[in-house]
Amino acid sequence: MMTAEKLAPNRALAALFGERKSCGAVDVRAIAWEAFSPRGLPSRRSESWHYTDLRQALSEIAPPSRESATFQLDQDERLRIVVWGGEFLAEPGALVAAPEGVRVQSLRDALTQNDPEVIAALAPATGDPAVDLNAALMQDGAVVRIAPGAQIERPIALVTTLQAGISAFTRNLVIVGEGAKATILEYASPLLAGAQENHALVIKLGRGARVEHVADFSFGEPGCVRVYSLAAEFGEASTLNSTALICGGGLIRRQVFARLSGARATARFSGATLLKERDHADTTLIVKHLAPHGVSREKFRTIVDGEATGVFQGKASVARAAQKTDGVMQSKALLLSDGATMNNKPELEIFADDVTCGHGATCGRLETDQVFYLMARGLPRQEAEALLIEGFANEALTDVECDALREELSGKIATWLGERELASMRSIQ
Repeated sequence: MMTAEKLAPNRALAALFGERKSCGAVDVRAIAWEAFSPRGLPSRRSESWHYTDLRQALSEIAPPSRESATFQLDQDERLRIVVWGGEFLAEPGALVAAPEGVRVQSLRDALTQNDPEVIAALAPATGDPAVDLNAALMQDGAVVRIAPGAQIERPIALVTTLQAGISAFTRNLVIVGEGAKATILEYASPLLAGAQENHALVIKLGRGARVEHVADFSFGEPGCVRVYSLAAEFGEASTLNSTALICGGGLIRRQVFARLSGARATARFSGATLLKERDHADTTLIVKHLAPHGVSREKFRTIVDGEATGVFQGKASVARAAQKTDGVMQSKALLLSDGATMNNKPELEIFADDVTCGHGATCGRLETDQVFYLMARGLPRQEAEALLIEGFANEALTDVECDALREELSGKIATWLGERELASMRSIQ
């Protein structure tokens, strides 16, 4: 067993794999570890991790969490699936008030039972070392099955919690049946200093399935390290509309791996990232069009203040068979201070000859003319700037279909701006 003290990365991860390699999905774990171990944690030498040095950030591995998944119903009547902590209102593996057409099971139970459907869908190939490490060391999570044709009105919330100074490797799997419709919410509780989280969500969309996915990754304290991966497999004519909010705090990398394997699949990914002080946030997307008539839209807004660093990497790949693909990728960044840094790297890789694809990236400061216009109408400078910043960030939320969810995310943006304004006033005093 591992001690409660922090250990060097290679030794700690190898010891943890030794504990978990026989805990279900043995072949999946072994293949993932074999892919990860020769390279180890990614550093700037890895092209896809060039702007984020995870090896340096995890120079020591915190002791692992020993908690499991639990299920409960929250006050908003969302099915709330809590992973790795929180108040245990039900026994691990139990289910409370799931709507008709939804089955929920702990990942640990599914792995122990060697459920063939779970094993087949659980570990899509991404080629990413953080995802491989997650697959090798995953301890628990939730498996959510949505029946074919089910129209789930109540959002399903997947919540991860973690204590300070603890590491966790969790994975959730959502299998959406043919013609089903659902809303998946992904919440990460605010991480305290020293917490290290490597979490993955795998979504498998059946033919004609439609999913609204909203991820809220705010807030974290300086000194925490977070890697959130989303892997989505698209069936024919399926749709995933995914929006994420990141409000900084330590080092965070959010990466998306989308495979549009079915014809006429539609993928929409958008997000707003707000950074200050010495925050570091990296959003990386790899979207693969593998079948004809696919549609993808990527729209991201990044606001960087203080000495923070923002990263956007997006790559859309169109296979030869994916004729009639329609793809647009856009990243815009707003720098609020002289010490702010933004790295933009959009890419297209096209092997088909009948496509409509484009990408764009911009990086700049607030328009002085717009600030002057608002000040000329009586607004103080700080209020004028906050109004423009809020409008810029909210551009990333326009694709959220649910008004209540969009307002919830917008409210958190307003809270971040309010804290920034308050900190600015204190520095002046």
